[in-house]
Amino acid sequence: MNITQPNSDRAPWDIGDDKLREECGIFGVIGARDAAATTALGLHALQHRGQEAVGITSFDSAAGDGGEFYSRRGIGHVAQVFSRAEDFSELPGHMASGHVRYSTTGGSGLRNVQPLFADLASGGFAIAHNGNISNAMTVKRDLVQKGAIFHSTSDTEVIIHLVATSRYPTLLDRFVDALRMVEGA
Repeated sequence: MNITQPNSDRAPWDIGDDKLREECGIFGVIGARDAAATTALGLHALQHRGQEAVGITSFDSAAGDGGEFYSRRGIGHVAQVFSRAEDFSELPGHMASGHVRYSTTGGSGLRNVQPLFADLASGGFAIAHNGNISNAMTVKRDLVQKGAIFHSTSDTEVIIHLVATSRYPTLLDRFVDALRMVEGA
């Protein structure tokens, strides 16, 4: 059995170099007193997966009616964007998620830094995603034709719009419905 490509000295899984091929990193914390600071430490450990930008979104269940989301995103490494203790005072709550970005889809600007956040009719919704959505352009075109307004060029944003337009009653059901409509790559 020949496991190499025809006219090639390499196996099909050999990409031809020894460069690290990891893309983006996601870290989250639930039930921690300093959730955002802990998330930043986790993202620092994942810095090798994305060196372009970093973002953290926290949730404070004690704030406002039913809780409040807070986000901070920036271009650069974790230690550059979250370098002061004050950076974490802007991200209160016992829950936080974060993302270190390596651009695979969409541009490299601040508007594509995750987690992405939106206020939906059912409340706030934040999402961080690692990978590519292969049918994102088709889904996005359909959503725009129905009136959706996109704020990023990230394929992840289609998930937010699919959750927002789902007709299921609970947020979990809406999220599952949205994921059924996207194709991962």
